[in-house]
Amino acid sequence: MSIYDFTVKARLGKTLDMATLKGKVLLIVNTATGCGFTPQYKGLEELYEKYHEKGLEILDFPCNQFGHQAPGEEDEIHEFCTARYKTQFDQLAKIDVNGDSEEPLYTFLKTAQPDEEIEGMKAKAAMAMIKKISTTCKKKEDIKWNFTKFLVDREGNVVKRFDPTSEPLKFEEDVKALI
Repeated sequence: MSIYDFTVKARLGKTLDMATLKGKVLLIVNTATGCGFTPQYKGLEELYEKYHEKGLEILDFPCNQFGHQAPGEEDEIHEFCTARYKTQFDQLAKIDVNGDSEEPLYTFLKTAQPDEEIEGMKAKAAMAMIKKISTTCKKKEDIKWNFTKFLVDREGNVVKRFDPTSEPLKFEEDVKALI
């Protein structure tokens, strides 16, 4: 099975066949508009603006599983992101990333990269606190919180998983290496 074997729900009842993204570098992230990490949209958009023309696609999956921080309908979430952070990258349908109703793409991503490397004492402390309050994180590979990011190379290999505390511009070199 490959990342290109999946079809995911897009906004407004549409679908996205992941096979249409073959040859692209992908950054896949579960997001929430009411999270302390929401300002990361700015860094995500900066990466998108710098590298989209060179083959980067960012897939934004709103997720309401962590502290109910992604309330609202898909249109409201999209409007918030485009108005506040001027996002231009693909925002898809709201999904679950853990549990019985998790998006199959996320099952694949978590199997390919079951855990993230957490760098720095501040990040480790934040993630320890998050792990205590995350009610949907039942297995080691589960997503711990909003703004977990997966980096996928042009061949569809899931090469890295970044924890929620990882600011997008901090791993710009990883993105550049795949471009």
